[in-house]
Amino acid sequence: MTYEVQTLTHPDRWENTWSDSLNDTPVRFDTYEAAQDELADHLRAMAYAVKQGYLEDYNPSDYRIQKL
Repeated sequence: MTYEVQTLTHPDRWENTWSDSLNDTPVRFDTYEAAQDELADHLRAMAYAVKQGYLEDYNPSDYRIQKL
């Protein structure tokens, strides 16, 4: 079983926008916990960017973990 982190895009469509930095392929995770850890790290980074003034805002509900 695999999982992916999905982002809500417009118009109201969920997509896997996570990609690896080497060849830009979509990232999938072997466990829910691995996907959850990756998403938690991303949301922490987003919160920090808002706090530092680099990002205006973000919405954590625009992200989800989907079982494939």
